[in-house]
Amino acid sequence: MSTETATAIQQKSEPLFSKKNQRLVSDPLNDNNPITVQVLGICSALAVTSQVVNAGIMALCVIFVTAFANLTISMLRNYIPNRIRMIVQLVVIATLVTLVSEVLKAAAYDVSKQLSVFVGLIITNCIIMGRLEAFAMANKPWPSFLDGIGNGIGYGIILIGVAFFRELFGAGSLMGIDFASQWPLFTNGIMVLPIASIFLIGIFIWIQRSFNPKLVDIS
Repeated sequence: MSTETATAIQQKSEPLFSKKNQRLVSDPLNDNNPITVQVLGICSALAVTSQVVNAGIMALCVIFVTAFANLTISMLRNYIPNRIRMIVQLVVIATLVTLVSEVLKAAAYDVSKQLSVFVGLIITNCIIMGRLEAFAMANKPWPSFLDGIGNGIGYGIILIGVAFFRELFGAGSLMGIDFASQWPLFTNGIMVLPIASIFLIGIFIWIQRSFNPKLVDIS
């Protein structure tokens, strides 16, 4: 039996949730987080993190688009001419974003009005384009799908974390619960401003690299 045949059989028999595949989901949550390690998708953190609900919905949208864009491009990768691959990637992303936008309008119209511009900008989100180029174009559909989910969740965790502190200490409320009436310190005008997102992301990066020795030497 040739080496190539043995490798093909081994890959075919690899469990769906092998340790290798599990790392595709877990690594972006910490060691290879798209925002705090790769420093991608910062614009979204500035735009949609004033409220936890909006940040959570945006995160779900990105998880869906990233996962299924990765899956689609991986399935088509052997049929996409290299010279037009980025155009094809943008068409796939735009189709998924349009689907997400229409579903959001039907299910949560008020939220869709608040996020309409930012949902549309998912098309140019560098996290999605980066995963398509770096992973989906070179890997099989299932690992690509998991990679998309992992990076989407890693992005969403930071987004929701930033929104949590901005809404709590900026608006004095959290998901409809008012804290400002009892604790006036929970209203700080600076936290309402988009610049607060940069400070919070910087703090998240500092905390992450303080407790994760793998990231100490990353410049």
